[in-house]
Amino acid sequence: MRILHTSDWHLGRTFHGVDLLDDQRAALESIADVVAAAGIDVVVVAGDVYDRSVPSAGAVAVYDEGLARIRSAGAQLVVTSGNHDSPTRLGVGSAFAAAGGLHLRTSIAGITEPVVVSEGDTSVAIYGIPYLEPDTARRDVGVETARSHAEVLGAAMDLVRADLAERRAHADVPLRSVVAAHAFVVGAQAGGSERSISVGGVETVAASTFSDVDYVALGHLHSPQEITHEVRYSGSLLPYSFGERSDHKAVWILDIEGHAPVRVTRHDLPVIRGLSSLTGTLDELLTAADFAAAEEHYVEVTLTDAIRPIDAMRQLRARFPHAVHVQWAPPEREGGLDYRARVRDRNDIEIVEAFVEDMRDAASDAERALITAGLTAVASEPEEILSQRSGEITEVAASA
Repeated sequence: MRILHTSDWHLGRTFHGVDLLDDQRAALESIADVVAAAGIDVVVVAGDVYDRSVPSAGAVAVYDEGLARIRSAGAQLVVTSGNHDSPTRLGVGSAFAAAGGLHLRTSIAGITEPVVVSEGDTSVAIYGIPYLEPDTARRDVGVETARSHAEVLGAAMDLVRADLAERRAHADVPLRSVVAAHAFVVGAQAGGSERSISVGGVETVAASTFSDVDYVALGHLHSPQEITHEVRYSGSLLPYSFGERSDHKAVWILDIEGHAPVRVTRHDLPVIRGLSSLTGTLDELLTAADFAAAEEHYVEVTLTDAIRPIDAMRQLRARFPHAVHVQWAPPEREGGLDYRARVRDRNDIEIVEAFVEDMRDAASDAERALITAGLTAVASEPEEILSQRSGEITEVAASA
C-alpha cells in the first residue's frame, strides 16, 4: 500500500497581493505526476485545502481540477478540513463524492468512520480528524470541561483508538492505521506564514497524543518536518512567506505492508517560482550581474540608498517583474537614531532639520528658510488665532 501525505494547499491565497492560482495549479499537477509515477494508492490531504472559509470561484476551480488530475492518476483521496476551511462548505456532497474515490472528513461525526483501503494482504484504516476548536468541539468529543487543543484532540484520538481496536478484533488481515489531523505539535517549527489556531486556549499538543497508530499525517505548519518517525508534517504546497524561501516543499510517501514497520520517503516537489530577498542600492539592483538569478523570482528588496529613490518599485519591476515588496533602509548615520539623546539641548529648528536629514538628506538653504519661517510663524501666533485655525482644520476634516 502506498500513501502520499500532503497538506496546506491554501488555494486562493495571495502573496503580497499577487494571485497564486496559476502556481497552485502547477503544484497540484506535480503531485498528480508523483501519484502516477510512484503508483500511489491514496493521497491524504491534512487540512487547509483553501485559504479562507469562503473560497473564490477561481480557488474552487483549481481545487476541482487538482482532484480530477490526482484521481485520474490512479489514487483515491482522503481530505480533512483545517482551521482555514469551512467544514460545511468543504464537506458538501461527501456521500456522493466517496463513490468516486474522494473521501471528505470534515465533521466530528466522521472521526470513527475511517476510509479502509485494502491491497493484497494489507488493509489500512485512514482516520480523518478535522480541525477541532475547543469551544465548539468539546461537547461532541465528550469532554465538556476541555479548554485546550490537547484536551479535545486527545479525546478524539481516544475515539479513534477504541474504534481501531474494535475493527482489528474482527479483521481477517493485518489492519494498519493512519490518522490525518490539523494541529501544532510540541517540538515542531513554524514557518512564519501560518495563522494561529489558538482562540483563548493552549494551541500546542504533544506528539504522544497520537500514540498507538502507525502514521500521523499532520497539517498546519508549512515546513516539511519529522517530529517522530511516525508523526510528520508535509508542509504547504508552496512557500507563502519570504521566511520560507529556503524550504524545499515536499510530500511524504508511505509504504505499508503486513506487519512491517512503515517506510517513509520524502519526495521534493519542483520549485514553481523561487523567492529572493535582495539588498543594495537601486542602481546596484538594476545593473549588477550578481542579481541575475533572481530575475524570475518573487522578490522583496531592501534599498540602501542614502536618499530614498522615487518610484523604486516601477524601476525594479523592469528587471524583476515579480517584485512584490520594497523597503528603504538607508545607511545608519553616525550616532544612530537615538532621538531622545539627539534632541537634548537643541532648539526646534535644529530638531526639524536633523529629522529631514535622517529621513532623506541635509536640507537645502531654501528648505532651511521654510522650516525657520514656519516654526517662527507658529511660535509667534496668538493663542486665539491658533485655536481658530485648529477649529477650521477640524471643520474641513469633518466635511471631507
